[in-house]
Amino acid sequence: MTIASGSAAVVCGVGAALPSRIVSNADLTARLNTTDDWIHSRTGIRRRYVAGVDLSTTDLAVRAAEQALTEGEPVRVEALVVATTTPDRCCPALAPTVATRLGLTGIPACDLAAGCTGFLYALATAAGLIAAGTARVVLVVGADRLAVLPDPEDRTTVPLFGDGAGAVVLRRGSMDETGALGPVVLGSDGTGADLIRASIPGTLEMDGAEVFRHAVDRMSAATCQAATAAGWELGDIDRLAPHQANSRITSFVARQLGVPDHRQLGNIAETGNIGAASIPVLLAGAAADGRLKPGHRTLLTAFGAGLTWGATTLTWPDLSLTHLPRGAGHDR
Repeated sequence: MTIASGSAAVVCGVGAALPSRIVSNADLTARLNTTDDWIHSRTGIRRRYVAGVDLSTTDLAVRAAEQALTEGEPVRVEALVVATTTPDRCCPALAPTVATRLGLTGIPACDLAAGCTGFLYALATAAGLIAAGTARVVLVVGADRLAVLPDPEDRTTVPLFGDGAGAVVLRRGSMDETGALGPVVLGSDGTGADLIRASIPGTLEMDGAEVFRHAVDRMSAATCQAATAAGWELGDIDRLAPHQANSRITSFVARQLGVPDHRQLGNIAETGNIGAASIPVLLAGAAADGRLKPGHRTLLTAFGAGLTWGATTLTWPDLSLTHLPRGAGHDR
């Protein structure tokens, strides 16, 4: 499904928050009977940020949102969408609490669950709210604490996941502005629902080979569709910003698309897979350290449990990022 609108949703702020605790591969090797080289060669991951019991998904979402509102244009937020697979509780949703902690009590606020594709689904939802006239400014947050999901003794899944949150602010604007989102391509396939599943923390199960195949195929196809919908050629892409699940997946996707290494954005070595937070944290960090510059034609793409996938285009805006830390964008 392709979602497009007459009104443009324009990125005017970005933020990120990661826990202060860093867990390196070396920290995992003794417990998991593995090595740093084994983990890195199969995933591209060197370390990940892991939240303690005193840092909730809501806390991370609030910190990332505060940064996005501080770093961007001065705006009045009129709606909030939080993408998460790991809310602090089943009910109520965490978005209203996030809104209230931000001083935004009264605005529409909801959670959205679409696995690691959640941020792109949330972008599409926010763009729809803007197009419908429901809100002129929408805050979009991706926040997850995925480190709690695997069996702590499973060496194939524990090294993959970390915790974090990222956010962007979208305002109503025109398609010819830098920062305007292009059409959002989204899809799902419930026949693969069992390929990535977790009923409770500590019970994550994943068919790695099948997930790899579907991820490469779906992300590559969605990227091509999003580029075509935006009127871009694949050669027009200045920066490819894929969901950071596994460096092998992102490398295969880039290879299929013909995107050279210097045009790919990545931070998986530092963060691991942080779910719906992956793309906004990647964008914030790349913008802060100069890898992502104003005017760069950027393509976002993701794949996640569900199965879900998506992609969209964005010409990166000129934002005054005075407080964003460089690199992964961790909370200091």
